[in-house]
Amino acid sequence: MTILEEILAEKRREVDERKALYPIELLEKSAYFHSPPVSLTEYLRREDRIGVIAEFKRRSPSRGFLHEFADVLTVASGYMQAGSSALSILTDKKFFGGTAEDLSNVRSHNFCPILRKDFIIDEYQIIEARSIGADVILLIAAALTEDQMKRFGTLARELNLEVLVEVHSQEELERVPFEAVDAIGVNNRDLKTFVVDLETSYTLFPQIPSSHVAVSESGIRTAAELVALRQLGFRGFLIGERFMSESRPEEACRAFIRQAEALLHVC
Repeated sequence: MTILEEILAEKRREVDERKALYPIELLEKSAYFHSPPVSLTEYLRREDRIGVIAEFKRRSPSRGFLHEFADVLTVASGYMQAGSSALSILTDKKFFGGTAEDLSNVRSHNFCPILRKDFIIDEYQIIEARSIGADVILLIAAALTEDQMKRFGTLARELNLEVLVEVHSQEELERVPFEAVDAIGVNNRDLKTFVVDLETSYTLFPQIPSSHVAVSESGIRTAAELVALRQLGFRGFLIGERFMSESRPEEACRAFIRQAEALLHVC
């Protein structure tokens, strides 16, 4: 069983449990369910930001705990003050140390685009994402069929959520229902082996429609790497471990963004 298969098996059990605890009728009564969403794609196209989607996660399957006791509000608010364009909040508990409550806490203190980062396998999770204050959901092509991506993307849009589809290969990109999604994320990490290679972004970018915002995910370690990807045409850069491995992730994010801004000014 690959790491991805293990995660998906656990996710099915987790979703069944949450359905029993928090039925859809209860989710629809959330204060966030009908609140105006914030557009990720609009923020990534802004000229006054460089496109960092700063991620909060306490652990990863490949590295274990990165920052076990990090405070989500301190880090997330610091990310936005540092100049991030958006936030990505992990809500998977077993493998990433996150919770749905983490995202709701961040929503209550920040007016900015928030991506629910999780392994979505069921319509319930999309409704739940709206109820906890997310503006965007992630659909992972490696975990879904083309029909599922289309159905999930359509439902998300009906709920005024934007959709970021994550791909890692040509085959996955060819299965994306572009009419039902807003942005394409190229994951430089193979979810089956967790090996990271930035070349994946360079290979797949030319095949991403110009109508969709392109996001490079995982493996970006230096400001120079971000600048090179931005010059290629990417407008979003999802960065998590690079920041969360530091004692003060928000300060690491600030320094990183300042370095990237300086390089872009020189270029």
